[in-house]
Amino acid sequence: MRRWILLSICAILGLGMLVCGLLVPAHLRAVDASVIEAAGRQTPGLVRKGLDLAAEGNLGAAQLLWEAAQMEEVPDRQQLRSAVTSLAAQRPDWMILGSPNARLEKLAARPAGSAANGAGSGSEPFTEVLVPTDIRDRALGMLETSLNPAMQELLRLRDLTNTVIFPPSSSSSGRVFDTAVLVCGLLLEEKKLNPALSNSVYELAWSANHGGHSLPGTSTGASAPSWNTEPLEQVLLDLMSLGQRFNWGQIEVFTAPIQDAETLRRVAYLVRKTEGQTPVLFAASVRSGEPGAVAGYVLKFSETGLADLGSTLRFGAGGVKELLARNQRWYSPGLRRQLAAHAPFGTVIGAASDYSWLMPWFALGVKWFSYLCSGFLLASAMHFSRPAVSPLEQPLQVRGIHIAREVLFALGFLLVVLILSEPFLSQESQKVELPFRVRLPLVGRVLPAAVSNLKPSFMNEVNLLTLLLFFVLQALVYIACLFKLAEVRRQRVPARIKIRLLENEDHLFDAGLYLGFVGTIISFILVSLGVVKFSIMAAYSSTSFGIIFVSIFKIFNLRPLRRLYVLESESSPPNGPEAARPTPAPTLATPS
Repeated sequence: MRRWILLSICAILGLGMLVCGLLVPAHLRAVDASVIEAAGRQTPGLVRKGLDLAAEGNLGAAQLLWEAAQMEEVPDRQQLRSAVTSLAAQRPDWMILGSPNARLEKLAARPAGSAANGAGSGSEPFTEVLVPTDIRDRALGMLETSLNPAMQELLRLRDLTNTVIFPPSSSSSGRVFDTAVLVCGLLLEEKKLNPALSNSVYELAWSANHGGHSLPGTSTGASAPSWNTEPLEQVLLDLMSLGQRFNWGQIEVFTAPIQDAETLRRVAYLVRKTEGQTPVLFAASVRSGEPGAVAGYVLKFSETGLADLGSTLRFGAGGVKELLARNQRWYSPGLRRQLAAHAPFGTVIGAASDYSWLMPWFALGVKWFSYLCSGFLLASAMHFSRPAVSPLEQPLQVRGIHIAREVLFALGFLLVVLILSEPFLSQESQKVELPFRVRLPLVGRVLPAAVSNLKPSFMNEVNLLTLLLFFVLQALVYIACLFKLAEVRRQRVPARIKIRLLENEDHLFDAGLYLGFVGTIISFILVSLGVVKFSIMAAYSSTSFGIIFVSIFKIFNLRPLRRLYVLESESSPPNGPEAARPTPAPTLATPS
């Protein structure tokens, strides 16, 4: 009866600890949705940001945020739609540029009634506004009167003929270069660029116009004249590509936090690449205020990154920033979300979410400790479920050895639960690299061919995880064999019986080989079915680790112990009932 009571207590506690571990929303390679919700709970949401932009008169940016809210089904999004619709109805003249700007409105004046009224119509990309020749000439004339030194250096680029990306301004296709210069120049003139990016444009323009030399006071040494305009042309191309997709109100909000040319290149590349998902990218950048981090996240998780960022838009600015800070994939388990709606699971999950947000490593440690305790308690329950040993096996019992086995089982249980429950543990890398160079088709130059002879690296995340898994499994089997040796060493039986007991454990001592073969076979099956993709060498590592660990155990652990018991059994006189019985004398058979 006592054993059954202990069995029940250990089993119930073990399952309870397992459930507690599963309820903790902390993961190795993912950010749980409840953590994002906790991080964004007290921060302004997407709708609030859109209403603020609408109150400032930025109709274009507010409209794009409403489109993102509609795509991601953000709560209270109809409130933002009403504000955008009302503002568009009151000020239809703002629809073209997207925000009030007296100088640009006068520059891009249209005939009355040409702009449609209502939200979602009438808005134009900013470069389309600059396409007409008369508007482009008026804009260039306005910029030529500017006293901004950066503007003067930028306009001087129109006199160059050795451009790399754009055709020269003096050529028949020079209107493309002029349009790019106008987009950058108007942003500079209206002080819509970040000061750091404005200084970078000034330095690049000076370098392009003065043979590669740096600005006075910033040069670290003399440089040979090169007149390399490509760095600045890349900036102009990136700004023009944004102008081809955003109106003035949207582009001024989107570029305001960008501080350097590299960040501009990354976000412009993503804007070109994510056609149809531009509102989500725009909303994530504006809501977080960190377009560089947004670009880095989407480039790292090229397949799921933008969708993950869109999912965080429902939880406020803090949620978006938390996902970017963790730089991990979004994970939303349906079962935990259903349990959170019921007491007492909702209270436990809420508290665990706060700890997972504020102290992620502590929460992860608590989760793993819960799994470890669960494995130990379940192993204890299995120990109590075994029947009592017979009197014949009493000398083979070693006190405390079962605790070591239960600890070992708990470690293996932890490993299995992590493999089964951790999201994206074997996820392949989604990282993509930016193209080396972008050339406009109008230039007439051939695009550089992509490098096709690059071989994928063997040491990627999936292969490393596979090697680590096989190594840990073989190490656990090796430790189990050491525990068995320790148990046999402490048993109260003669040496010759210990030799027989060691022979009886040959299958256990060869378990590493069996496990290695099984791991390799399963790996090949998974690869053939397309479940996972990793190197064949990673699959063979299972058998290799099995051979290595079994060889080490048998040569350095098992063989010396057997030799010791052989010497003891041969050197000690026989005893016991069989030794006391006289040996009959041999008899010779006589022929009859």
